[in-house]
Amino acid sequence: MQMKYQKYSKLHEYKALVEKGTGRKLKALKSDNSGEYVLNEFENFCASKGICWELITPHNPHKNGVVERKKESILGASQEMLHHQGQPLHLWEEA
Repeated sequence: MQMKYQKYSKLHEYKALVEKGTGRKLKALKSDNSGEYVLNEFENFCASKGICWELITPHNPHKNGVVERKKESILGASQEMLHHQGQPLHLWEEA
């Protein structure tokens, strides 16, 4: 996303994707307390859809350990794929 305000519009897409893919309702959402998440429309959306919105302290990844571990797993897997293919590690974002 180029701009922080785009995160709000992406929430609609994410919610639809999760609910369609799992057949379950999105019940909870954790986010850091950064500026784009303090928008009234973001808070109103969560409240109107019955989503429990929990704010965590910014720049404290240990507060959101599950996501951080998954992110590290994905990063490690993409780097391993690049290594296996003999590609330079600076291409990991594309992987």
